[in-house]
Amino acid sequence: MLKRLRLVARRMVHQASRKAVSWLPKSQRFKVFRSFADCNPSPNPRLVLKIAETREELEACFKLLHDAYVDSGFMKPHPSGMRVTIYHALPTTTTLCAKYDGKVVGTISLIRESALGVPLQKIFDLSAVRAKKGQIAEVSALAVHKGFRRTGGSILFPLMKFMYEYCTTFFDTRHLVIAVNPSHIEMYESLLFFQRLTANVVENYDFVNGAPAVGATLDLKEAPEIFRKHYASKPPHRNLYAYFTQIKLPNIEFPNRRFYTTNDPVLTPDLIDYFFNVRTDTFRNLSARKKVLLHTIYDLPDYREVLPELSTGADAIPIRRHERFSVRCPAKLIVQGQGTEEGHGIPIEVIEVSRYGFQARANKPLPLNVWFETVVQLGRSDISHIRSLALRGNNNGADGFYGFSLGEPDLLWRKFVSALYHSKTYSDLETPTRFLHG
Repeated sequence: MLKRLRLVARRMVHQASRKAVSWLPKSQRFKVFRSFADCNPSPNPRLVLKIAETREELEACFKLLHDAYVDSGFMKPHPSGMRVTIYHALPTTTTLCAKYDGKVVGTISLIRESALGVPLQKIFDLSAVRAKKGQIAEVSALAVHKGFRRTGGSILFPLMKFMYEYCTTFFDTRHLVIAVNPSHIEMYESLLFFQRLTANVVENYDFVNGAPAVGATLDLKEAPEIFRKHYASKPPHRNLYAYFTQIKLPNIEFPNRRFYTTNDPVLTPDLIDYFFNVRTDTFRNLSARKKVLLHTIYDLPDYREVLPELSTGADAIPIRRHERFSVRCPAKLIVQGQGTEEGHGIPIEVIEVSRYGFQARANKPLPLNVWFETVVQLGRSDISHIRSLALRGNNNGADGFYGFSLGEPDLLWRKFVSALYHSKTYSDLETPTRFLHG
């Protein structure tokens, strides 16, 4: 009884404090919120943060999300007890989880922009974000177990830290976007310095059962300097600058990648069938265009039996048929006949790979219709030597991006590209030789 009274008293004090703070001007209110930030630089070792990759982990994440959304009125209860959307089915979506003593107690999903876009683009204009260049990812499906919500940021801050490092180091993401309930937006604005996409509140966002939503974005390229300005002088448990940009949490298990790819797909055909056909009707409710897109994304024989059946005339829907894969591979271009001494190479970054060539980013103009000896760092210990031709075209060179066609690639490049096309999950890329044919 006494414990219950203390809990009620604490809640009343908290509500009174929030009401008092709400009367302050926004700049002062945000300073107060930042003073409450509590990021433990040494979390309990019983906490583990990782990519959700097993059926048990994914199901626990989706169930935790379902219960949190139902409690908040963001969705109606589903017979499966899970919240699963089409975006969870994409290889460009990564679901992160926090586990305490082996039990999932927190989750967040990162939906990088793909052929299906991102959920919030249906109601918010992203043109200003796209104009700044760089990949966009929507932060979505955030939930923390109710048993850990009273402990401040003991789960939330480590999840945010994991998200930040994953996006900046592994996920090739510059811009984070969010659509959150108006009652939560000031947390993102004050603590993480998200900027609103529009001054208006969208009163009916169908992705969360018609609840109101506010859209906002954070430029991860600019974030470190903003964090430094506001947090660098604070004590360690309130210094979000050091927490996000300098401290390494041993609790985080990052993916072990052989190659410099930027996605970590985990869904095998069995997992896709279980979550999107057997337990939910996600695939059955898709539009004809989204069904076609799924078939182009998962263009492998093993997946065809579990993907939604295409309707008559679906082939007439215009879709790009040649799949491209996102990577971040440092490379060097050497003009033939000029030798390979240090200084002759032109540094570039390969950012997209297809069967027939690649796209790269360069910091200075490149000559076109010239064959290069190209050295590409595919992974930590995998270096490929290929011949490539910078193509002549109206858009080649725009904003530093160039398209290249390939000469005869070496064996390692062929292993790499074949593995990208035939692997099901990111762990398959550890042994690319088995995907090489011919």
